[in-house]
Amino acid sequence: MAADPVLPGSAAVIGCGVIGAAWAARLRLHGVPVRAFDPSPEANRILDEVAANAVAAWSDLGLPTDMAPLTICDTIEAAVADVDLIQESVPERMDVKHATLSAVDAAAPHEAVIGSSTSGLLCSDLARPLERPERLVVAHPFNPVYLLPVVEIVGGEHTSEATIERALAYYGGVGMKPIHIKAEIEAHVADRLLEAVWREALWLVNDGIATTSEIDDAIRYGFGLRWAQMGLFETYRIAGGEGGFGHFIRQFGPALAWPWTKLVDVPELTEELIERLESQSDEQSGAYSIRELERIRDRNLAAMMLALEANDWGAGQTLAELRSRFR
Repeated sequence: MAADPVLPGSAAVIGCGVIGAAWAARLRLHGVPVRAFDPSPEANRILDEVAANAVAAWSDLGLPTDMAPLTICDTIEAAVADVDLIQESVPERMDVKHATLSAVDAAAPHEAVIGSSTSGLLCSDLARPLERPERLVVAHPFNPVYLLPVVEIVGGEHTSEATIERALAYYGGVGMKPIHIKAEIEAHVADRLLEAVWREALWLVNDGIATTSEIDDAIRYGFGLRWAQMGLFETYRIAGGEGGFGHFIRQFGPALAWPWTKLVDVPELTEELIERLESQSDEQSGAYSIRELERIRDRNLAAMMLALEANDWGAGQTLAELRSRFR
């Protein structure tokens, strides 16, 4: 399903942790006024710090950094009144999601699209208590939301086609690359792939084969660079040489039956393993604060996106399209 990008006239962000605050920043950088609600006393600080990171990242990309207004609201009802798009980003607990989405559902305009940032829960399960479940979608982004364009759009058993179309249009309107996942599955698609790598990495640390730093180096100096610009299948098509993907899968496919991986198991998260992971991570990155790591990440991502833009490829195409809107 294709939908022409449409900029929402206004938006609400419910839940202002790292993900919610980054949604607010992306929306505001596109000129969309945002109303935000989060009962946490830390919410305002997080919103300000993430907005500053977003401005710095967009400056690195050569994009305008003027931001539309942000209004902090005292209630969910005040935040969602008369908005086109509502982004819920509260913690991944079904009881918290249900309570939040029920309050949103009761107060939001009937034509508003409600998107949940959930990384693993099913839209149909999230919609159980709602009076108008047809306007709810999963809208799962990746951090930092203000830079990375992908968002997985997943409907539930009651989600209407009109809602899917509006969701694709709205998220495309704020410069994202919406992918419509047409079947519900826990963790959707992207996190399923990440989960496989994550499980294997935990086993490698658990079994004393590699440290967190060595595993990260294997990714960032190797296949991570290939994945960043071609993904998995296109990378392996090249690996097949002139015979293409068919040659690759016939040559290397049988190796999938070898007992190399432990994808269906996960090591027991003993206190010993947790302490090992924590100490190795501290040794690897402890010299930097989280905000410093975020800025380093953002500068690196911006530089790679600029290189991809110069080659008219991958996420660079999304950046080029986004840049054209501000000319």
